[in-house]
Amino acid sequence: MTNIINVAVVGAGAFGRNHARVYHELSGQDPSVKLAAIVDSDLARAEAIAREHNAHAYSSIDQLVQNEKIDAASVAVPTVHHLDVATKLMEAGIDVLIEKPLAPTLEEADALVALSERLGRIGQVGHLERFNPAVRATLPLITHPMFFEVHRLSVFTPRSLDVDVVLDLMIHDLDVVLALVNSPVKEIRAVGLPILSGKVDIANVRMEFDSGCVANLTASRVSTERIRKLRFFQPGQYISIDYGRQDVIVFSVGGAANPASIPSVNPQISMGKPGVTAEEPLHAELKSFLDCVRRRSQPLVSLAEGRRALAVAIEIVAVIAQHNQRLRLEHPGTK
Repeated sequence: MTNIINVAVVGAGAFGRNHARVYHELSGQDPSVKLAAIVDSDLARAEAIAREHNAHAYSSIDQLVQNEKIDAASVAVPTVHHLDVATKLMEAGIDVLIEKPLAPTLEEADALVALSERLGRIGQVGHLERFNPAVRATLPLITHPMFFEVHRLSVFTPRSLDVDVVLDLMIHDLDVVLALVNSPVKEIRAVGLPILSGKVDIANVRMEFDSGCVANLTASRVSTERIRKLRFFQPGQYISIDYGRQDVIVFSVGGAANPASIPSVNPQISMGKPGVTAEEPLHAELKSFLDCVRRRSQPLVSLAEGRRALAVAIEIVAVIAQHNQRLRLEHPGTK
């Protein structure tokens, strides 16, 4: 690799457009980064984004590798194409950031992990919330989390309807909770229903970990409002994270450590807000990815961790299907 990191974005949909925008912004801040190419089977769509960022457009990865020297790429194509696209890129000597979920099946996820290890390629998964400044500010506060309550609600859009809401939205929170708890999952109970699409659009999950921690997660893509919050309890503390506002509030009892303490209504409970440096999570994620490419270091969210979150998500989808089958629940549009 030369001193310049030449980057490509494969997939010119909503995700790909954002990746291209941020890479372009990073190139303005760091002359060693260059957004070189946009790839999409719809060449006109790729050309439209490429023109915005002074990059080249291609309709296939074969064309890309024949005409460009690319060092790193974002894979922002539909999930079913992740294995094919990422394989071609890695075999061409290109490090990859693969949007979440890592793959549609564990077999394909395992193939990606194995290929990355065999070829010595950097592989990162786009679990964006790990790079949310509020989550990062919470990491030093973790002691022994015992109960999580998580809500991720959004209004309906026709995007990502090829997967259930668990793989579309909830997987963000699954990844964060798995990282914070750092304990194997012991039991999963889940319910979910298709509402406006052919797949589950709203789901509620209860997970119990070997550590004794319990997590309740709700995800919906048919809500009338947008909510992204994670709250958890640990001995002596209650911590609330608002992903959207990039805000953390810590309530502590007694002698529990509490950063930036401020007055509370109850004198036995102190309330504090740790310092959070605002940053667009995608900006932080791509900057971290490029740093790993440059240093040949392990990403914060490796392919193995993406596989871990995927395994739990797939199990949740299976539990929901079993539950609905027992209750003989069907989609309103079926007979």
